[in-house]
Amino acid sequence: MSASVTWLNNEAINFEIVSGSGHKVIIDSAQELGARPMELILMGLGGCASYDVVSILKKSRQAISDVRCEVSACRADSVPAVFTDIHLHFIVAGENIKESQVAKAIELSADKYCSASKMLADGGVNITHDFEIVATA
Repeated sequence: MSASVTWLNNEAINFEIVSGSGHKVIIDSAQELGARPMELILMGLGGCASYDVVSILKKSRQAISDVRCEVSACRADSVPAVFTDIHLHFIVAGENIKESQVAKAIELSADKYCSASKMLADGGVNITHDFEIVATA
């Protein structure tokens, strides 16, 4: 994996990041042109975990129609203001979704498949999860 980070050479501190796969992201510190770097970490964790959960639920033949992951975090009070706690709340919608299957999918993601989760947890971040199921007709 690789990324290229280029300062946009303006009054603010904004950067364009291009991933090794060619996707672009703008990061920002104050002008609201893009996400902040620490927000990208939360977005990456939420995306990684959600990918796993959806994949596992589909393989488990769960009739999911929507999955959303809301990520919240607390940071240390002093510099460097690292994440101390991150919580992932999954909202899974579908027909006849089994609670046990959702719990298992989240557990497998957290403990086995999600590289972002493993990396952050190994770095001392307390990561918690919960979920709710929304029944659809």
